[in-house]
Amino acid sequence: MSHGIKSIPGKIFDIDSRAEFERCAVEVFRFQAENCPPYAEFLKYLDLDPENVDSLAGIPYLPIEFFKSRRVYVCNEEPEAVFTSSGTTGSVSSRHEVADLSIYIESFMRGFEYFYGSPHGYVIFALLPSYLERQGSSLVLMAEELIKAGNNGGGFYLNNYDELILNMEKASRDGKRILLLGVSYALWDLAENYTLDIPNLTVMETGGMKGRREEITRKELHDILSNGLGVDRIHSEYGMTELLSQAYSDGDGLFRCPPWMRIAVRDIYDPLDVRYSGGKGGINIIDLANIYSCSFIQTEDLGILHEDGSFTVAGRIDHSDIRGCNLMIAE
Repeated sequence: MSHGIKSIPGKIFDIDSRAEFERCAVEVFRFQAENCPPYAEFLKYLDLDPENVDSLAGIPYLPIEFFKSRRVYVCNEEPEAVFTSSGTTGSVSSRHEVADLSIYIESFMRGFEYFYGSPHGYVIFALLPSYLERQGSSLVLMAEELIKAGNNGGGFYLNNYDELILNMEKASRDGKRILLLGVSYALWDLAENYTLDIPNLTVMETGGMKGRREEITRKELHDILSNGLGVDRIHSEYGMTELLSQAYSDGDGLFRCPPWMRIAVRDIYDPLDVRYSGGKGGINIIDLANIYSCSFIQTEDLGILHEDGSFTVAGRIDHSDIRGCNLMIAE
């Protein structure tokens, strides 16, 4: 692609320091400030000259709502994929046009490997009924590729829980490590109707009650899932349509990012007041894999940023639209 930034995709997945992340982020910012029309207009509204920005502290974050109302896209060529949010009845879906699908695939593959090792070490089962029933889900594509890269077996399941359990038990008897990736309400349904005892099982929830069950705290949900599914802790994945990267938690709702992704928090009453070293507020995300859309996103989630860069999702900002990927409210 002739975008003057060809070298960046190769760089971002090899970032190994905060200084290198910041250099890359400033380079991506200047590219997007010049080539992404909604972002350029947003910066103009803020009366900001991109040439004067030389650090993270000077980079503004685009409100995530722009993905519902504007085309947040850089390339001249047509996108290779278009991801859409699931939304709820009557709501407007977000659209994320992806110029180069290989960047998304490399991002989630490397992100998974960063936290869990090679997917080939797992038999991966995906319990994503509502996502399978529609088009444009980035989560379904991620699960599909992870399943293919995993150990023999695995696959997608809708509501065929008996078959799912039989196949997980078989993989366990064969001595394989098992990953069950599921939307929250489907895992809850499974835990409510079955009691599992499957060695080598890791359960990962992706959020998403979608109005199917009552909203409860993440801790309450994880307690239900742990008891019913026979595991000590529940892992979580934090991602969204507007991002090409994901953060992961191996328990207790404490998320960590891969090296090319970073969290900040903002004052909800002054969105330009951003902190990078701890605090509570609206979650801002830098996702350098979003090279051909916008890497600097102001989300509608509330969070707590810890000094080591990990974070906790603390709920939703009041008056924000309810989205299909709405996460459980943390205690």
